[in-house]
Amino acid sequence: MRILVVSQYFWPENFRINDLVQEWRQRGHEVTILTGKPNYPSGSLFPEFLSDPSSFDQYQGARVVRVPMLARAQGALRLMLNYASFVAGACLVGPWRLRGIGVDAIFVFEPSPITVGLPAILTGRMKHAPVVLWVLDLWPETLSAIGVVRSPRILGWVGRLVSFIYNRCTLVLGQSRGFGTSIAKYCQDPSKIRYFPSWSEDVFAESDAVPAPEVPSVPGTFSVLFAGNVGEAQDLPAVLDAAERLRDQAHVRWLIVGDGRKSAWLEAEVKGRGLDCQVLLLGRHPVERMPSFYAHADALLVSLKKDPVFSLTIPGKVQSYLMSGIPVLGMLDGEGADIIRTANAGIACGAGDGAGLAAAVQRMAAMPPEERAAMGARGRTFAENEFDRNTLMDRLEQYLAEAVRLHSHKGSPK
Repeated sequence: MRILVVSQYFWPENFRINDLVQEWRQRGHEVTILTGKPNYPSGSLFPEFLSDPSSFDQYQGARVVRVPMLARAQGALRLMLNYASFVAGACLVGPWRLRGIGVDAIFVFEPSPITVGLPAILTGRMKHAPVVLWVLDLWPETLSAIGVVRSPRILGWVGRLVSFIYNRCTLVLGQSRGFGTSIAKYCQDPSKIRYFPSWSEDVFAESDAVPAPEVPSVPGTFSVLFAGNVGEAQDLPAVLDAAERLRDQAHVRWLIVGDGRKSAWLEAEVKGRGLDCQVLLLGRHPVERMPSFYAHADALLVSLKKDPVFSLTIPGKVQSYLMSGIPVLGMLDGEGADIIRTANAGIACGAGDGAGLAAAVQRMAAMPPEERAAMGARGRTFAENEFDRNTLMDRLEQYLAEAVRLHSHKGSPK
């Protein structure tokens, strides 16, 4: 199958779409990616890209087509311009750069913004191809939840944009079962909605990774590791509240691997609260190196702000955490917490509950090592059964084939 991926983010940025493209190429599909220029999460174009852009035109045998766009930089206004400029570049320049490339199906990777669906719809019309949208972030709900947009009128406009996009896609995939209800509010045809969660990446199943040298080895320490985006949704203030409550527990330390829009705030808060010895900020690293950081962890932390939209979300790191075989600490509501409890793979407290998280850390640190190991093993078994990579890749191929059939049938004479 000839698959066109439309994604604002792509390699060398660290996103799950990279793994998906690699899998499709291994399965023999012809893949082209329409994307922007790598600048996430720092907000500046990657130096290695600037020095040699042509070396990023191919990925695992897939063609990468990049369009002009403004980097994210800093501030809400610049972020909005970043979103808008990708849409403009992909709609105006994309068709020219995709000329002569045949497309059977278009797959849209949407961790945010939803506007990535606009160039996909335009390209679908021009290439006579179905559009399959994978929704990883709910708009307009998320905009309201993180405080980016507070005006009901603007949220209403965004809702109409979301409806416009959903109703012009052949299939809409939601990353959790709870997403289906929200998607259905903006989609006139609920029969096109499918459940498609993130998968457990094979790299996290490594059990013999060499511990990362960036992390000091301190015998007798209980290390809680948070990996991934450091943003508004992850509720770092509540995490720091838990760290402060355990300030006198010298054996407990917090390892933060990743960065994002709240990184500068986090660094300033850690210093301002005198938590430098308890909270280690280790920066961003490629996904391939994550097992080496996990090797230091006694528990893996996932957190989300308290908001109805986030209770519908399964953070992608949950699947990776479970596959690692390390116990999980969750400070979140809804489906993410339910998975941790159902798998009996860790301890979950409510979103925003710093005191509850501190208590959970103490409880887990007091467990015998073999009890924590059993928790981690149950998590891995659950991930292998519920989020198996090969099973989900097969399912996604079936969805793409279904979209092609539906599109062909829709376009056939009556």
